[in-house]
Amino acid sequence: MFARESNPWSDAGVSESVGFMIIFTIIITGIALVTLYGYPVLLQQQSSANEQVMEKNMIVVQNDLKSLSYSMDPYSETSLSIGGGTLFVYNESYSISPANFTVACHNGGSIFTPLPPNSTGKIEYKSLDAQTDIALENGAVVLRMTTINGSAMLAAPRWFYDGPTNTAAIYLISFTTATPMARSGIGTVSMERGYSNYSSVQIPNGYVCTVSYTPDSTDDYSVAWNNYFANNMGLPVYAPGVYQLLTGPGQIVIYQDTIEVKSV
Repeated sequence: MFARESNPWSDAGVSESVGFMIIFTIIITGIALVTLYGYPVLLQQQSSANEQVMEKNMIVVQNDLKSLSYSMDPYSETSLSIGGGTLFVYNESYSISPANFTVACHNGGSIFTPLPPNSTGKIEYKSLDAQTDIALENGAVVLRMTTINGSAMLAAPRWFYDGPTNTAAIYLISFTTATPMARSGIGTVSMERGYSNYSSVQIPNGYVCTVSYTPDSTDDYSVAWNNYFANNMGLPVYAPGVYQLLTGPGQIVIYQDTIEVKSV
């Protein structure tokens, strides 16, 4: 008679419950890894894409602004995709402390201002995800991070200084609206050319004329504008935040255009 060897593991199998738990654990672990690491990266890339799209959109609107102001087109209209934030239109009537551009001429104890503190308003995109502000302000496209100090100019305005004739040309492009405006999603920026003014001021001998930018209390683009005055225009520093435009005898030409924003 033959005896069969008893092996307790020969007929043993893995329980279906144990197998299910193993597979379920693997799936949950994968979902957790994607949620913790993949999803934030995806959101960051989406925020970056929205910011890049709005940078291009603002430059498109800047080109429309140039057509209205410099080419004297009567009307412009551009459709935009506004993702990840909101597009606002501000003029000096709707801002608590608007940004100002000032030109002042000094001669010892006397001073006169060919351009007193003047606010131009702005069209500004505020991103909720990337914490970035992009503004079209006085013909320039500027950008700043809301969480840190500093700003940069993405597209410069049309200011210039002519050395041989000692002439400075300054363009001021202001925005007006009938009511406060804001838009998210798909919007159409419609603008119409409004009031225009031209003035030429002769600067007497012995005067030093300066230009300065005073930022909005809530949106500070002063670094971008100061770098533009110092680097693009090559103006020497007269005082902190103030730049020497020219010395007399000379001439300052000021172009002031008002653009009415019909809709966004």
